[in-house]
Amino acid sequence: MRNGMYRDVERCVRAVQSKDARFDGWVFTAVLTTRIYCRPSCPAVPPKPRNMTFYPSAAACQQAGYRACKRCRPDTSPGSPEWDQRADLVARAMRLVADGVVDREGVPGLARRLGYSTRQVERQLLAELGAGPLALARAQRAQTARLLIETTALPMAEIAFAAGFASIRTFNDTVREVFALSPSELRDRAAKRAGIPAVAPGGPAGTPGVLALRLPFRAPLNPDNLFGHLAATAVPGVEEWRDGAYRRTLRLPYGHGIVGLTPRPDHIACRLTLSDLRDLPVAISRCRRMLDLDADPVAVDEQLREDPVLAPLVDKAPGRRVPRTVDEAEFAVRAVLGQQVSTAAARTHAGRLVLAHGDPVDDPEGGLTHLFPSPEALAAVDPATLAMPRTRRATLTTLVGRLAGGELHLGVDSDWAETRARLLDLPGFGPWTADVIAMRALGDPDAFLPTDLGVRRAAAELGLPSTPAALTARAAAWRPWRAYAVQYLWATDSHPINFLPA
Repeated sequence: MRNGMYRDVERCVRAVQSKDARFDGWVFTAVLTTRIYCRPSCPAVPPKPRNMTFYPSAAACQQAGYRACKRCRPDTSPGSPEWDQRADLVARAMRLVADGVVDREGVPGLARRLGYSTRQVERQLLAELGAGPLALARAQRAQTARLLIETTALPMAEIAFAAGFASIRTFNDTVREVFALSPSELRDRAAKRAGIPAVAPGGPAGTPGVLALRLPFRAPLNPDNLFGHLAATAVPGVEEWRDGAYRRTLRLPYGHGIVGLTPRPDHIACRLTLSDLRDLPVAISRCRRMLDLDADPVAVDEQLREDPVLAPLVDKAPGRRVPRTVDEAEFAVRAVLGQQVSTAAARTHAGRLVLAHGDPVDDPEGGLTHLFPSPEALAAVDPATLAMPRTRRATLTTLVGRLAGGELHLGVDSDWAETRARLLDLPGFGPWTADVIAMRALGDPDAFLPTDLGVRRAAAELGLPSTPAALTARAAAWRPWRAYAVQYLWATDSHPINFLPA
């Protein structure tokens, strides 16, 4: 891991001098003479080592008075993989900041969700990131503002409030301070920029209400199992594969949205329609999380290659990601529906729930019809109307009842070990259900599925132990990346989840 890398000045200097893009998002270079901060891979001539200082976040650079480089746009770097690898207070706080909690609930709301005092949260964030929750949220608002300025023709006043600023004056001051340009100058510069812009204009003819942007990632990224899994398990009405893009509806804090995600060689093309623009940063954060775009594939693959059995699988198709979700509660419901049935049967069960209890939406560009039902809506359903075995019906009704009542919380801030233990206490929840939720909903990179039929079949074919206990012992060497090892094991099968749809 590269936790605290910014303190290793010699290593940081080497990364800058070699323009190593692998370190983008891990560390930020601030130049003392120009008062500008960059990503390590900035194409500009590297400054002299004595003129460099390093910070762990864009927010810390901004708080120290540095402006974002206009060439490398460091504020658009992929997020640090640290926050998806760890389950401690700082990592959980960073996931909540990215999900917009500070803007919606303030620092007290953030602290309340984490179960700590505001002082403790601020102290730990400052110690590790050089910036408190307000500065981190401000940096995110600045990036949201930049996206809207450069990709829409919206009036600046609307952009200011959509990005989460309390006033137009604060919006103007922040944009000038962070980007060294006024909002109007930023828009003009984007319009005149030569070559392919970092974010493209919305729609073929500037379709109203549609945002088109590029989601960066750390290379390599293998899209086959990532998009293949999402497409093969798509719930009718909520998800679809259309014209080379995975599309789905989004339930968001202020409204709803529809997103289309298309894999490209160096980015994910994202086409986003929102009923309320204030949901933009949350929508982007959830899409990045679903596609696991902040992962560090080099670190993952290096460790898995140390196993002689996994090495050929990694070399054949490096950069596999863990397909995750935009809604943790939704995935938990779908995991229960998928217990001991085929992928097609699970889709059918979920589709019936959506049609009967989901909120309808309009989709002029495709065939999406509903939002997935909320736990509250499902908790109000008469169990007798659910067409499934009695034991699974009891499992589902217990789950949605606990979620709706607040007795069980599934979110980006969930403690992985504690939540897994609480899931196992529910009737009908065995290790497979709890672990698949930990892996794909909670984002635990070390979640493992030793009882999964596909994993056991792959293990047997590769000469690995195929009993759960023996396979778990053998997989100890893959920690903390066992969730990624599962992707490589699954990929040995011919199931549709492993192939990019035509």
